[in-house]
Amino acid sequence: MNINNPENKVVVKDHCCDHDAPIIVTKHVHEHHDHEEHNHGDDDHDHDHGGDDNVNLLSSRWPLWISLLILSVFLVLNFGFGIKINRYVEIGFMLSAYILAGHKTIDMAFRKIKRGDLFNEFTLMTIATLGAFYIGEFSEGVAVMIFYEIGELFQDLAVTRSKRSIKALLDIRPDSVTVIRDLKNTTVLPENVKVGETILVKAGEKVALDGTLVSLSGTFNTAALTGESKPDVKRQNEPVLAGMINTDKSVEITVTALFKDSKLSRILEMVQEATARKAPTQLLISRLAKIYTPIVFGLAVAIILLPLFIVPNYDFQQWLYRGMVFLVIACPCALTISIPLGYFGGIGLASRNGILVKGSNFLDIVTKIDTVVTDKTGTLTKGVFNVQKVETNIDKTDFLTKTASLESYSTHPVARAIVHYAEKVILNKPQDVEEISGHGLKGTVNQETVLAGNLKLLQKFEVKYPAELDAIVETIVVVAINGNYSGYITISDEVKEDSAQAIAELKKMGIETIMLSGDKSAVTSEIAQQLHIDQSYGDLLPEGKVKIVQDLKDKGRKIIFVGDGVNDAPVIALADVGIAMGGLGSDATIETADIVIQNDQPSKIVSAIKAGRITKSIVYQNISIAMGIKVLVMVLGAGGIATLWEAVFADVGVALLAILNAFRIQGKKI
Repeated sequence: MNINNPENKVVVKDHCCDHDAPIIVTKHVHEHHDHEEHNHGDDDHDHDHGGDDNVNLLSSRWPLWISLLILSVFLVLNFGFGIKINRYVEIGFMLSAYILAGHKTIDMAFRKIKRGDLFNEFTLMTIATLGAFYIGEFSEGVAVMIFYEIGELFQDLAVTRSKRSIKALLDIRPDSVTVIRDLKNTTVLPENVKVGETILVKAGEKVALDGTLVSLSGTFNTAALTGESKPDVKRQNEPVLAGMINTDKSVEITVTALFKDSKLSRILEMVQEATARKAPTQLLISRLAKIYTPIVFGLAVAIILLPLFIVPNYDFQQWLYRGMVFLVIACPCALTISIPLGYFGGIGLASRNGILVKGSNFLDIVTKIDTVVTDKTGTLTKGVFNVQKVETNIDKTDFLTKTASLESYSTHPVARAIVHYAEKVILNKPQDVEEISGHGLKGTVNQETVLAGNLKLLQKFEVKYPAELDAIVETIVVVAINGNYSGYITISDEVKEDSAQAIAELKKMGIETIMLSGDKSAVTSEIAQQLHIDQSYGDLLPEGKVKIVQDLKDKGRKIIFVGDGVNDAPVIALADVGIAMGGLGSDATIETADIVIQNDQPSKIVSAIKAGRITKSIVYQNISIAMGIKVLVMVLGAGGIATLWEAVFADVGVALLAILNAFRIQGKKI
């Protein structure tokens, strides 16, 4: 799939019986991507309101409604009033109704036959209904096709509803932006704005690009990105993301990322890929359908022909009728519609709660998790640090200037806290900056070599420091200038409000919790005890986190890892399911993760697991219902007890029942 998508399109799978046909969905219209494939909704347009979608979908099926009217009039006259209609008139009306209702299905069947695909739902329905016409059961043949198409209509309505929450992401991306150029306000397309330019966002407008706030303050609604309606107050120089809505006065924002590189654009690219990744159950059903359909055809032929050698007074038309009944009942549409629809609904349910699941396969995997491993800073804690203490053996202003200048290179919350604390000193641009993973930073400031990081950084460069520093429990940044210890800064973090709730709920689910951190073991242990986490490990380098998770996997554990920093990307990739905190999280971590929590709340880990369990439960219910009813009615049909009327109601009824059951996912709370 091409995720470089200049037309702002989201590709979602159309879970019609021919489940390889995608639909392209834009902000204004969705249309066929492959005109060779069958899709009943090719004439309906996508509007801002879901009700309009449904009205257009229903109105586009006018041939179906005319055919249903013709059949209804005929049945009322024939069976209601006992009026016998001329046979040729009946054939003419029924044939017209049949073509109106089933022309797309018949056309699709012939297209597939021409491509060598003989065993599919379209061919099955076409053969069954033409067989009914052959033996003179015109009304039953038309009824089979009409109710099959009504089933398809319900499926399309279900898909429209399911993808509405995902399509809503498109509506949060503005079509234009006001950029300040040469002291004038100019309206341009968002993709034409460059990094470093300043944009103006008026009250009530959506932010079009990622940036930092130039104005002193601003209040933003972040619900579209996070699922939370609580206003978020941003201060000068704090980050503002595309998709947020300015709820207060006009503000100015300096753009920090191109339109295509914004967090919102990456989220949409992830959505593009999400619905293409199928769950194991979904893939299994697709594989079984390829085996199941030819077997059904074979059994239908056997029902028609075998009695010739067994049954006395063999009546070909009687056994042909039974074979047609068998074919109609055996149609696997209930499975091929409802199962993908169930997973699609699960992705929609998660997205409405601020959780982006990158594929239905991950909804399956989260149901098998027995261990949740989390990072500490930015995951269970707010990652909003404040400087508590500055100790130095040189001039304090000089110490802060050099330290903050080097830390200005980093986006780590600790670095931002130091830069914020030193906002009154004049910073210098650092040179030759090197980020030493798990240790800190090395660079040149005012032609002096500066080291800033944890104690392991000084140990790595063999810089001697006071022994009492080892006893400090708080997060500490130690600094060395030109190879000599120069001082330290202590910083504190705060636990997120819902961290304890998340851990408690995971324990109720029988899931073990483990916390890993590059922070000091004493700090890590204190947070773990506060949150009642089962195990904790501190003083870890990125490779240390990878080793612990690999050891757990070697023991057969099914693991979720939750993190937000660049150094968490390798372990997120290693875990069975990697979850990234999308608000504070780094780009690399978000790209690597399988699930993204957009509002950074740890409680959403529990919500993601619940979404998976709800989806899997309903999918398995649909499989059981569909297979149970179909097997029963197939036996009755082969035995001559069930007619085409029972067959069509069994087939369409099961499909509708499965679709309505899948609908339940949308109404669930997680």
